[in-house]
Amino acid sequence: MLRRQSARESAARTYARALPIVPVRARGLTIEGADGRRYLDCLSGAGTLALGHNHPVVLEAIRKVLDSGAPLHVLDLATPVKDAFTTELFRALPPALADRARVQFCGPAGTDAVEAALKLVRTATGRRGILAFTGAYHGMTAGALEASGGAGDVRVTRLPFPQDYRCPFGVGGERGAELSARWTESLLDDTKSGVPLPAGMILEPVQGEGGVHPAPDAWLRRMRRITEARAIPLIADEVQTGVGRTGRFWAVEHSGVVPDVMVLSKAIGGSLPLAVVVYRDDLDVWKPGAHAGTFRGNQLAMAAGTATLAYVRENRLAERAATLGDRMLDRLRCLAAEFPCLGDVRGRGLMIGIELVNPESASDPAPPDTSASLPGGTGPRPPAPALAAAVQRECLRRGLIVELGGRHASVIRLLPPLTITDEQTDAVLDRLADAVAAVAAGPGVHP
Repeated sequence: MLRRQSARESAARTYARALPIVPVRARGLTIEGADGRRYLDCLSGAGTLALGHNHPVVLEAIRKVLDSGAPLHVLDLATPVKDAFTTELFRALPPALADRARVQFCGPAGTDAVEAALKLVRTATGRRGILAFTGAYHGMTAGALEASGGAGDVRVTRLPFPQDYRCPFGVGGERGAELSARWTESLLDDTKSGVPLPAGMILEPVQGEGGVHPAPDAWLRRMRRITEARAIPLIADEVQTGVGRTGRFWAVEHSGVVPDVMVLSKAIGGSLPLAVVVYRDDLDVWKPGAHAGTFRGNQLAMAAGTATLAYVRENRLAERAATLGDRMLDRLRCLAAEFPCLGDVRGRGLMIGIELVNPESASDPAPPDTSASLPGGTGPRPPAPALAAAVQRECLRRGLIVELGGRHASVIRLLPPLTITDEQTDAVLDRLADAVAAVAAGPGVHP
């Protein structure tokens, strides 16, 4: 099967290259391959599987729709399944947004929701420009890719996203975040900046593909004040951070920020394709049919999504993600103190990144305010994508599936399901530590 996949599928395939397995069964955190091997899955469908694989409440919800004889394809018609989903979604939204929200069902992927959000704010404001951030990832369709950090043909104004370890201003900490905010204000208020008043600003409360960088809460509140004062709609991309992943139901809730638009997908469909845009009612200026999609009424996904949203809420899984995430970060930071190739450990809740660096290269001078400097007051060493790939391979040998991300694919990413047990958490950390030790001790791996 792997040979046929390689011969038949596009060169654009990604995960299949680094993870040469053929899943045949899965439950919770565990995947079983066609060769009989079992793996602990800390990729979780790139954050899609909030409850892990084949959770009983999700399967029950899907079976209930299938057994009812309800139509599975209804375009955007009202159905009991859709009504139950929107009711549960509104219950979970930040109250200040839910009180005056509208929901747009669009295409089934997160990138489709980003496209809809960008189109919405341009239609509502009559303006064209978009503010986005370095390191961002919003999808692979044309508009979403333009707003992402890897865009080649830039028609979007790019702003510096604050981070401690590799601060774009070389200072880190609160000072780095302050400079990022001041730069944003300067571009918007300087009549000669070349940046006209934009249609909107889009950001991730935690950058995922960019290397797992949580936005500082104070900085995010500053972005809210900047956009609000200038009547710029603020779009929060919660495609990967939503539904409890970061320790709150929505990642923006850490800062108390209420965006004008929220983009939701992945976990919102309970493992099936679903994407929605939630926005303030005064932005609802669409003409009938102005934005549509044939598969925007996915009944099975809505049923699975309703079950997932309710289960996360009723079982306080966001709070558990916060507790487990802190525990994992503590242990991983102890591991980083032991192995110089682990340059930085960061994250929020169960969205964690470990940046691999070249331990033999000279460090940059330490930023004066940063809390992420290495022992001895040194700054970050060069990223080591080959070491990160080696750790990923060693993890797979030990039955652990992890993802790579970050600017140079040098960040090991952990996205376990919110249902991971204490014992499974220990097993994940043990296997990861063993993989790091093997790579650190092994010859022939060079960044």
